[in-house]
Amino acid sequence: MASILVIDDDPAVRETVRLALERDGHTVAVAADGFAGMRAFADGPVDLLIVDVFMPGMDGLEMIREVRRHRPALPVIVISGGSLGGPALQATAVQSPDYLAMAVKLGAVRSIQKPFKPRDIAGAVRQCLGRGASRPTGTAS
Repeated sequence: MASILVIDDDPAVRETVRLALERDGHTVAVAADGFAGMRAFADGPVDLLIVDVFMPGMDGLEMIREVRRHRPALPVIVISGGSLGGPALQATAVQSPDYLAMAVKLGAVRSIQKPFKPRDIAGAVRQCLGRGASRPTGTAS
């Protein structure tokens, strides 16, 4: 199976994704932010990357840009639970940016909105690894 790196600042999300993917037979490494994720990325083979958009330090969009410089064909799944600034800012904003769409434009092959079910992330991984291409496929529910 595949070697997958999961980067998310929420420990519950990291653990849920790790367990779901290990049940599918994958080897999973986790990191709590983009800087730790880049170190893990450099330390070993990675077949697929799952990264949260909003994290302290290096966010997911920066991480995708950096990964694309080194491994342009690496499949990346981006996950996010909200917009920068939180619900209060969203309520006052005329129109908040679609960060998942931005991530796909930067090279993510899939985007998944939080909260998601473990089977959703496992299915997205199977699709990304099965087709082996790096073309964006849009958002999953």
